[in-house]
Amino acid sequence: MNHEQFTPTFSPGPWARNPHLQSIFASLRLRALGKNEMADRAINIILDGGNGVRLSGRHTTLPNKKAKAFVLIIHGWEGSSNSTYVLHAGRYLYRKGCEIFRLNLRDHGDNHHLNEGLFNGTLIEETAAAVLNASRLSPDLPFFIIGFSLGGNFALRIAMRLNGVPGGNLRHVICVSPLIDPYRSTLIIDRIPLYRHYFLRKWKRSLRRKQLIFPHLYQFDDMLRIRSTLELTERIIDRYSGFDGYRDYFNRYTLGRETLGDIAVPSTIIASRDDPVIPVDDIEKLDGINNLKLSIQRYGGHCGFLDPFPWGCWYEGVMDGIIERSIGRKGIL
Repeated sequence: MNHEQFTPTFSPGPWARNPHLQSIFASLRLRALGKNEMADRAINIILDGGNGVRLSGRHTTLPNKKAKAFVLIIHGWEGSSNSTYVLHAGRYLYRKGCEIFRLNLRDHGDNHHLNEGLFNGTLIEETAAAVLNASRLSPDLPFFIIGFSLGGNFALRIAMRLNGVPGGNLRHVICVSPLIDPYRSTLIIDRIPLYRHYFLRKWKRSLRRKQLIFPHLYQFDDMLRIRSTLELTERIIDRYSGFDGYRDYFNRYTLGRETLGDIAVPSTIIASRDDPVIPVDDIEKLDGINNLKLSIQRYGGHCGFLDPFPWGCWYEGVMDGIIERSIGRKGIL
């Protein structure tokens, strides 16, 4: 299969092809500067995730007209509803006529206080329940889910959960640089000092916040000197979870043909061959699954695809094209 056939080709200038530049600049705050009426008009909403779980998000409706679609965006690991790539994509799609909901996963953004339990990558039931409840805020609109990195992993699993939900209006799931094999990507992160430092710094900050709010439940002080994401994962799993070690934990949210083979919701993965943390062969293993399309580009880094670099973003136009075609309009694809 020629994965690039159904989307435009991402062709940045030669000076913008470095995968680390693409990946790093995708999250820089300067890209989110400027007027953002999507963020300015947002209201905070607490969603029911079932079993007493609460998740937060930011919801923005169009003020004077009916939206063409309702788009829910899920950030990556240690990101939030205010991550640069979320704000940038949300603003673009809002200006194209979409209603936007930016979800915070458990213990991401400012919602550490909402639940006593720690976040982990297997928490799909609460996330799917919250997403379904978010979709009911505008039940008459076609519904789309966009996920970045770990959020893309969640988005695909949510699509599986919502396959048979009666009355659902989920039209399409779009994933940018989705995490497929968390164990493999964790090993890669630990081998690259820049990424290891980035994720450990943000993760430890999150753990400190959780300990401050629930000091009777958590004590992470002895772990905060750890300099490996795998070792920190192992220590937390051993102390605060019921998993049979970190391999059991990672396996429970690893994606593959056996886990996605029955997906009924049309889904698209946008990925790059030069992604520093998601090996392209992880994505290619999913080729041929019904209702799942792969757009694998030569360049783009991890959640980058910036062109014109660093302000423009190629995949945003692809997303709007998918939405337009899904609702019966003539999109760019």
